[in-house]
Amino acid sequence: QLSLFRLTVKRPFSTSHSSVDSKEMKKFQLLAHKWWDEEGEYAALHSMNDIRVPFIRDTLLSMNSNYHLGNPLSGIKILDVGCGGGLLSEPLARLGASVTGIDPVEDNIRTADQHKSFDPVLAKRIQYKSSSLEEIVEGSMETFDVIVASEVVEHVADLEMFIKCCSQVLKPEGSLFITTINKTQLSYVLGIVVAEKIMGIVPEGTHEWEKFVRPEELECLLESNGLSVKTVNGMLYNPLWGSWSWVESTSLNYAVHAVKAVAQAQSPATDTPPETHIQQCSATAGTAG
Repeated sequence: QLSLFRLTVKRPFSTSHSSVDSKEMKKFQLLAHKWWDEEGEYAALHSMNDIRVPFIRDTLLSMNSNYHLGNPLSGIKILDVGCGGGLLSEPLARLGASVTGIDPVEDNIRTADQHKSFDPVLAKRIQYKSSSLEEIVEGSMETFDVIVASEVVEHVADLEMFIKCCSQVLKPEGSLFITTINKTQLSYVLGIVVAEKIMGIVPEGTHEWEKFVRPEELECLLESNGLSVKTVNGMLYNPLWGSWSWVESTSLNYAVHAVKAVAQAQSPATDTPPETHIQQCSATAGTAG
């Protein structure tokens, strides 16, 4: 979901103790009541479910042949980070998963709680909590089979901490799914100028180009935190049809699937200070163009 986390501009090193940015919280708090308006500010996120839900479902099913046809994700514990109003939590729960949705904006959680209450099945399968990711780490070490962070990492204040926390609460062999926006000239023109300023597909000020994340940088941070990247797929939004499709190019939006290594024993990589990881990954991304 669009959420309330924000990425630092240059990320030379991490000084923040939280991945949550107060400016982002205020920004999304104003729109908290509009999450379930399919024609409103979050219309693009509603239609994104048409591709992101099958992507998550089919990837998980390909890794596990033992599933129930009616509830294919039954028995799977999913953490939806930056869940917003529950736009992604609900369809995942309908597939049988047990979903925990967290978001630091209380109004988002109120909206999500209210909406799930209309469906007794969803009410049992989803638990929402107003919280940041790092706030739940201590009580949730290696708890979840799957973590979903959809349209979140381009809003975080501390990306290194965010990825590290994801790894900590994920079970060994667990899956992390991320969708976000690449940092390219094209993403500035289409993602900021056209989408926000001209067409109003998303509210103006939703994104800041400097905080977009290149796939190479994200992959480097994932690998350095014990997560092996399995898939990187390009995504494209058609504003005329209001629909998303998979494309070869990752120059705009993209989706990542990564799997946590079985053994998380201390290694030279995990002993490296976080700021070194960020410098290495930023350098890698810089050379990738």
